[in-house]
Order: sequence, then structure tokens, then C-alpha cells
Amino acid sequence: MIHSSIILFDGVCILCNSSVQYIIRHDPKAVFSFATLQSDTGQLLLQKFNLPQQHLNSIILIQDDTAYQKSTAVLKIARQLSGAVKIFYGFIIVPAFIRDAVYTFIARNRYKWFGQKNECMIPGPALQKRFLK
Repeated sequence: MIHSSIILFDGVCILCNSSVQYIIRHDPKAVFSFATLQSDTGQLLLQKFNLPQQHLNSIILIQDDTAYQKSTAVLKIARQLSGAVKIFYGFIIVPAFIRDAVYTFIARNRYKWFGQKNECMIPGPALQKRFLK
């Protein structure tokens, strides 16, 4: 299976896991595959795109051999989902430094506000093919 759109996420972050579950529900064509930032695949992809391997504060979208981070990744993902969430892509016109400041504020507080798991989520059998190890 070729994975052309890969989302890297913090596997122990409850907000991040909830976001992945939302993406799965609104991705009927199964466009996205997933890997945790902590996984071997996640670490290899971070290395490939010259991103810090210990940097776990951003969702990363890898698409068309480009790595998108923070708010740009979120907006590009939202644009490809079904439902009203697509309208959020309109925020792409806001300068990235402003969007990323909001993203960074939320990312910095995500464990405090939403909690943290002791280990990464384990997808059920129906979803395992979409999760890279």
C-alpha cells in the first residue's frame, strides 16, 4: 500500500488521539494514513524531512513529498475531510505566524487541558492498515 498522505501525531496526547479519530470518521475515502511521532516510522519521517526527532509539539502532514506543520497541516487536513470542517481552510489566508501562535499556545497546554495517556493508542483490526508502525 502506498501512503501518499501521512499524518504524524503525538501518540500519548488525548487531544491528538481524539483528532485522529475525528479525521478517520470524516475521511471516507481513507486518504490519510497515520503514524505516531514516537514510532519508528514517525522518527524516520522526521529525520527524512530534517525535523527534530524529539519535537513532539506539532501534528505533521506529509503530502506530495512535503512536510507541513502546525496550523498549515491542520488546515490542509481539514480541507480534505468531509463535512463543514472544510470551511476552516479559509483561515489559510491568515498569516502563518499568527495561526501558528494560536496553534503553539494550544499545543503547549494540551496535556494540562486534555490529558495524556501512558502509551500510544492501538487501532482495532479494521483500522490497522491505516496505521504505520
